[in-house]
Amino acid sequence: MASKLRVLMVLSSATKFTMTGKPTGWYLPEFAHPYTVLSEIADITVVSPKGGHSQVDPGSVNNTASTDTVSHSFLRDREEIWTNTGKISDFVGKEKDFDALCCPGGHAPLFDLAEDNDLKSLIRDVYEAGKVVAAICHGVIVFKDVKLSNGEYLVANSAVTGFSNEEEDKAGLTDVCPVLVETELVKMGAIFEKSEVAFKAHVTVAHGGRLITGQNPASAPGFAEAIKNSLLKASNAKTELKRSDIGDYD
Repeated sequence: MASKLRVLMVLSSATKFTMTGKPTGWYLPEFAHPYTVLSEIADITVVSPKGGHSQVDPGSVNNTASTDTVSHSFLRDREEIWTNTGKISDFVGKEKDFDALCCPGGHAPLFDLAEDNDLKSLIRDVYEAGKVVAAICHGVIVFKDVKLSNGEYLVANSAVTGFSNEEEDKAGLTDVCPVLVETELVKMGAIFEKSEVAFKAHVTVAHGGRLITGQNPASAPGFAEAIKNSLLKASNAKTELKRSDIGDYD
């Protein structure tokens, strides 16, 4: 029997907007859907910059928990997942232990993950080990300034998405964000894609399934399935390769 896949999920330790003091955190469906879907095929380790408790955005609970059954169940039953996270720094250099790295959104990542050098190293190392790196909504800011060993930006000339500047404007939060996802990705030469209508679902899969991004909360189910499909495809290919190698000796 093949060994179970392993996924590293990265949450923020930020709890508020620095300019306004308004609470923030990870956005409920953007964590709930990937965790729920991927836990069917993988062991998941959850980390954050400080470790310990990682805060859910209370607004996301109000917006989605009553209408999204996956998010409702996740919030009700899985509290131990986000109250006892490991530290990102403890996993630097352990890229071979994981098949994917995934970053949910919420505005919180703009305030810490955007500039976390330990995370940038992990993303580079996981990707260069041939594994999947994925992020959704504001979580896509984790790719800011991530350079590969050849000096090129990971997202350069790649189709990616994330919370758009239009969506930030419509949310009325542009002026209190330290960085804007779309602006930063475009700076690095990414080919930024987005849905035709703001807040509608959009998912991009690039680099042969190894770079996966989702635009916004509505994208969470499709984002989760895209990661799952990519992991299963890679796992099946690896299994077929092993069978082929064994066949050479028959």
